[in-house]
Amino acid sequence: MNIVICGAGQVGSHAAEVLAPAGHNITVIDKSPSRIRSVADTLDVRTLRGNCASAEVLREAGCERADLLVAATSSDEINLLTAAVAKGVGVGSTVVRVHHSTYFAQRGLDYQAHLGIDKLICPEYSTAQTIARTLRNPGALAIENFARGKIEMHEVLVSEGAAAIGVALADLGLPRGTRLAAITRDADMFIPESASVVRPGDKVVLVGNTDVFQQARKLFTKERGGKRRIVVMGGPAMGVWLCRALHRREFSIRLFELRRERAEELAEKLDWVTIIQADPADRSVFDEEHLDQADSLVALLDDDEHNILACAWAKSMGVKQAIAVVQRADYLHLLAGVGIDRAFSPRIVAVREIEAFLAKGPLQRIASLAEGIIDVYRVRVSDKSKVIGKALRDVRIAPDWVVTAIERGADVQVPAADNTIEAGDTVLVIGRSGADAKLKKIFISG
Repeated sequence: MNIVICGAGQVGSHAAEVLAPAGHNITVIDKSPSRIRSVADTLDVRTLRGNCASAEVLREAGCERADLLVAATSSDEINLLTAAVAKGVGVGSTVVRVHHSTYFAQRGLDYQAHLGIDKLICPEYSTAQTIARTLRNPGALAIENFARGKIEMHEVLVSEGAAAIGVALADLGLPRGTRLAAITRDADMFIPESASVVRPGDKVVLVGNTDVFQQARKLFTKERGGKRRIVVMGGPAMGVWLCRALHRREFSIRLFELRRERAEELAEKLDWVTIIQADPADRSVFDEEHLDQADSLVALLDDDEHNILACAWAKSMGVKQAIAVVQRADYLHLLAGVGIDRAFSPRIVAVREIEAFLAKGPLQRIASLAEGIIDVYRVRVSDKSKVIGKALRDVRIAPDWVVTAIERGADVQVPAADNTIEAGDTVLVIGRSGADAKLKKIFISG
């Protein structure tokens, strides 16, 4: 595949580093001589110095023959313009990286549709959602987020005395928008049927729309306790998204921001969060705020080294969990050694989203719940499928699989039994490993 990458910064250079060894023909454009030289010296890719928003430069890069253009400069406006110009030049598809929520949330205008962009990605948003899932459920399964955080999938340990124990799944009364996808019992994982019941000590994989997920979770666990105390260090856009993702959940959040103007702005945006203009890594602030009692500290500053040192210090002072955001992926392998529990790199998140976009086949295995036993598949339904127009209760795929989510255009939801599947839908299916051919027959070939 011929791919043009505009911008040789953190995201663009890492995208080239990952995609070139995969066999793609890569051309990298950047205005900076030093960045272009760095890419040329380290990667087997074509480089071009110039303004990527120029049609002349894009033609020189071969955009009229390219399958994909990735716009990943540091400017949202340049990225959006570049994608629009590239479409005019003749590129096949465009992926645009944006930072600002105005563009990503399509406020005031559907920028994606208006400019003919095939995929908008915001690594800061996706990273915030990933951190939020980690905080909401420390033992959550590492499952790919489906449709921008609108659906959650977690593994839940069934507690003694839970309301779901001994009740057939058909009679359990799960909230609409939730499904029980799998049960693990005595090291054996299986897909439940309507007559299946859960027992104390089982582990269940629960899938649900975010607005009803916690309601369903309470049927399986009797977890109790006060609000978990979260400390957020730094107030960039990622911090705002993180706080919003944790809103109205069992969290008490304190966000520390050194800049007074930004702290006041955050206080207006996040009225449920305690905003403090101070540095939590300052010993006097740490002691005065009793941060040693925090359940989690998340460091979101633009300085990788400061994030790492602050997390390591906080752990040494008694904070239960430390999470660092780092831009340089080569730091990630060092962090466990200094006591940091989790680390996330937005540029890695961005490239994974690009790779997912390139995987355009109608059936993709995106994760495994039990290797060799239960997998998670993303399937695009063709107009030849025999399940089109049928209610899910009439689609006979159990006990091998369960449809846990349906994506239709911009809408995504966990379906109920009376929901139907339509041509062009993307469905998330959990079930038996190694049965790709049968899934294709049901949802694709008919």
